[in-house]
Amino acid sequence: MTRIILKTIKELNELRLSNQKGISFVPTMGNLHRGHKELIREAKKLKENLVLLSIFINPLQFNDKKDLSSYPRTINKDIDLAFAAGADAIFIPSVDEIYPKNQKKINYLKASENLSKTLCGISREGHFDGVCTVVNRLINIVKPEVIFLGEKDWQQLLIIKEMIAKNNIKVAIKSIDTQRDIDGIPYSSRNNLLLKNDREKLKLFSAELFRTKQIFNQTKTIELKKIMKKLKDKDIKVEYLEHVNAFNLKRSTSEINITMLTGAIICGSTRLIDHVFLMKRDPIIAIDGPAGSGKSTVTKLVAKKLKFIFLDTGAMYRALSWYLIKEKINYGNSEDLNSFLSDISIQFKSVSGSKQNVIINNHNVTDKIRTQEISSIVSSISSIKEVREFLVKEQRKIGEAGGIVAEGRDIGSKVFPHAELKIFLTATIEERARRRKNELEAMGQGNIDFEQLKNEIEKRDFDDSNRKISPLTKAEDAIEIISDDYTINQVVGKILEIYLEKIPKELHL
Repeated sequence: MTRIILKTIKELNELRLSNQKGISFVPTMGNLHRGHKELIREAKKLKENLVLLSIFINPLQFNDKKDLSSYPRTINKDIDLAFAAGADAIFIPSVDEIYPKNQKKINYLKASENLSKTLCGISREGHFDGVCTVVNRLINIVKPEVIFLGEKDWQQLLIIKEMIAKNNIKVAIKSIDTQRDIDGIPYSSRNNLLLKNDREKLKLFSAELFRTKQIFNQTKTIELKKIMKKLKDKDIKVEYLEHVNAFNLKRSTSEINITMLTGAIICGSTRLIDHVFLMKRDPIIAIDGPAGSGKSTVTKLVAKKLKFIFLDTGAMYRALSWYLIKEKINYGNSEDLNSFLSDISIQFKSVSGSKQNVIINNHNVTDKIRTQEISSIVSSISSIKEVREFLVKEQRKIGEAGGIVAEGRDIGSKVFPHAELKIFLTATIEERARRRKNELEAMGQGNIDFEQLKNEIEKRDFDDSNRKISPLTKAEDAIEIISDDYTINQVVGKILEIYLEKIPKELHL
């Protein structure tokens, strides 16, 4: 096999022109190890792309010149390892190639203040600015479709994701979980700087993190002072040890589900980091959107793929509406309504595949609640304070253990405001009317007036968005997906991709 080693941007451009392939990019600073092997192997899964690995020791990342000069340089070993792992080409540029002296092409970036002024950023001033600058520069040079990064440097990964989003850089990011050696310590390009005693201290530190995780899984609590004392008693020099929100790196609070216990220690003259992720319950995915946006179908399929519970909140409102009509309840009277609600039981029963029946007080209403009659009244009934309070309470009970995908109109904003992933799924009125027409015709209802459907959907949107109690709204942190030009499977794939990249890989295992 031909070994393609590139040292200039000109050579890289020539390779791109001659291959006409997309690039899967693995940026490194050399001294490669098993973690880099796994990144290359993950990149190889995109078989249509060329896998390019770069080796560049970025001077902007070092606030200590001694640290820069002592950083391990093992170029020949790195070349052998990268090609053996499956890299198609290696880019080994000089400092002048990346940072030309005229500086005309260099865009010096600042890392997110919120993410970079904590944890490792406290002792490494300017480090993450250097990371953002070099990653942006390399992306502009390499022009990859996908960039592959490790979760060992979780803070760095979050900062790079934020930088890419903020600057609207058209590149996807895929990550892999922290790779560990047989003794439990994370692979690092600095590990070969450790003396035997130093490595033993790192081993003890990593073991203590995992021991704490085991305790947390049972008690859901962490006692940092006790952990710090244990480490000190083992003569481990701790630079920091923090329990933080895994996504914004702020101090953890009781309502946060996914957190991280993270720290840095000094072993001899070498600074090393490690972390574990902690989770109180399984993740929740909230999918909101207007009528006819495909929420129910998409939510069912996402839940099936992840083996989560499908919480069809819309069906709960429809079932209750159906039962109110059937029993001729005066739902305008609060006293009568509350008395009625106290005896309501709504259940979901799986039957086959992703299909589940909706049962209210022993009545199977799965098909009955999808009629035009119910569609025309469910919005007004769902706006009743007592109805919403009752069903939100029921939904939260179901969600206490997590592991659910829930759909509705206020799931991310009201029912599960701390959901790990919030999606706002929508489509144009014309598209939603077309889908509804097809659905009704498939159920045997002919002579559907398309314009009437459009008007009904438009009115439903207005009613849902303007009701006083829990209106249809896009949560601030929700990701909007407009599904007009996507198939159902494409929407499902997009949501799964977002979920799998948001939730740390360690928690998928």
